Amino acid sequence: MRLPLTLAALLLSLFLAAQTRFPTLFEKSGGSQSPTYPEIIRWWEGLAGRSPLLQLRQMGPTDAGAPLHLVLVSGSRTFDPASARKKGHTILFVNNGIHPGEPDGIDASMLLVRDIVLGKYRLPDNVLLALIPVYNIGGALNRSPYYRVDQNGPTDKGFRGNSQNLDLNRDFIKCDARESVSFTRIFRWLDPDVFVDNHVSNGADYQHVMTLLTTQHNKLGGIMGTYLKESFEPALYPMMKAKGFDLAPYVNHWNAGPPDAGWPQFFDGPRYSSGYACLWNTFAFVPETHMLKPYPQRVAATRAMMECFIEYAGMQGSHLQRLRREAREQQLQQKRFPLAWRWDRSQSRSITFKGYEASYRNSLVSGKPRLFYDRNRPFEKQVPFFDVYRDSLFVDCPDAYIIPQGWWKVIGLLEANGIKMRRLERDTVVEVETYRIEQYTAAPRPYEGHHPNSNVQVSLKKIQKQFRKGDYWIHTKQAGRRFLVETLEPQGEDSYFAWNFFDPILGAKEGFSDYVFEETAATFLEQQPDLRRELEERRHSDSAFAQSAQAQLYFIYQRSPYREPEHLRYPVFRVRFPQPSIRKVPAAQP
Repeated sequence: MRLPLTLAALLLSLFLAAQTRFPTLFEKSGGSQSPTYPEIIRWWEGLAGRSPLLQLRQMGPTDAGAPLHLVLVSGSRTFDPASARKKGHTILFVNNGIHPGEPDGIDASMLLVRDIVLGKYRLPDNVLLALIPVYNIGGALNRSPYYRVDQNGPTDKGFRGNSQNLDLNRDFIKCDARESVSFTRIFRWLDPDVFVDNHVSNGADYQHVMTLLTTQHNKLGGIMGTYLKESFEPALYPMMKAKGFDLAPYVNHWNAGPPDAGWPQFFDGPRYSSGYACLWNTFAFVPETHMLKPYPQRVAATRAMMECFIEYAGMQGSHLQRLRREAREQQLQQKRFPLAWRWDRSQSRSITFKGYEASYRNSLVSGKPRLFYDRNRPFEKQVPFFDVYRDSLFVDCPDAYIIPQGWWKVIGLLEANGIKMRRLERDTVVEVETYRIEQYTAAPRPYEGHHPNSNVQVSLKKIQKQFRKGDYWIHTKQAGRRFLVETLEPQGEDSYFAWNFFDPILGAKEGFSDYVFEETAATFLEQQPDLRRELEERRHSDSAFAQSAQAQLYFIYQRSPYREPEHLRYPVFRVRFPQPSIRKVPAAQP
């Protein structure tokens, strides 16, 4: 079979590159193989040991038992992020191998940094490049030629799940994996201006080798969201074109038919890497090569995409940094924050899509019609891209939150994310706003180790509550202001309540025995004529209630002082300033 000219040229370049110093397994195999995890780390250790432009650091534990590594590359040899920021350098953070069956970024990063070290590609002096060689180590160690059955190479591929069988690209908020906790610490230490998470896409067949998932601009919001949509993302398309790749938005299309009618932009909540980065005012992207393209082509496209980010950061880095500073300053003063978004089906823009004509054939397996993409019938057309989401729920940000110390799992997540907190020095009474969970829907099936809560409805009231010495006081006027709102407000789509961290409040711990409580309830009703009238009205309007003695006792119990106060009371309390007669608590610095 005669190879296409572009692919033949790629293979020739791989053969020639393999003759140079620090060859990779990808090159030595002619683009058919990707190295194992131990081979990857040994290769990086060898390169780091021979170049002053490169540092390789161990940055934290993983579920696999091996440490998570971070590569730092700097032409000015400024490897400390704080020092780099003082010099005005732009920090670009790249993640690889979150799904090890998609190793394009693993190999592309090795080729890119090797060529930077050898002087074949210039990293701008004002850019600090940080990258994780392999994020999901457990999945990388679990290799097989049978994973990613639809994917065109390499020969052996890693597994999607990590050592706990978690999909790490659903774990950035909940942090069930050690990798995720280590990642949050790395992310906050770096505080990157741009974040890139390399992937391979499934779904429809089309001509594009590379598609790009960009943080949803309405979700990012403000001046950064506008700049992302109008300037940053559009600039990447001609840059990739100049490198030989026609870029398209990530094809977020999973229906039975072809994507010719267009598709909605992927909405990246903070469970995903790009949505998590959004909470920290970082421009974030997820490059997605197409699984059906030859592996050498995909690696080349991934490298080209990273070069585009490097070059853009070198040219526009100071502007990106200014936008991030302004966005943070605005958020420190911002009172209302959105918690939910809904796709606006009435808004779209036209994009160029290079696809293949689709038709239906009879399946050789089932005999039923099956979708078929005809690569002999390519097309180029304008299709609608629906990239507008509307805010659908808002919340006012309090001046502070208080979390009782017993909720140490949540406290640990906040600490990992660099949230500044103070512990109460003595038992203290504080006037707070408290939520009651009035309604929610728990997922009937497990999802990534949880049964997430959704459709959350709450009521809010003001109370005086005594807190204990050691409870956590969290001022919201700090860099993590938006992060705090989206994780601690129970109606947030990826809040800690949504991810079940506060589920113990959903089950009552106290109760009563009917035959004993009967007399107590009767005495209480005599003292509460308004409650008696309410009970009688309920009996009159609800025949099932009127026939249930237990339901009527429970009705009284729930409205009595014997009711369990912590049942359904959300254990994160909102504080407003000024506080009447409450001692001052030291404020966290932004």
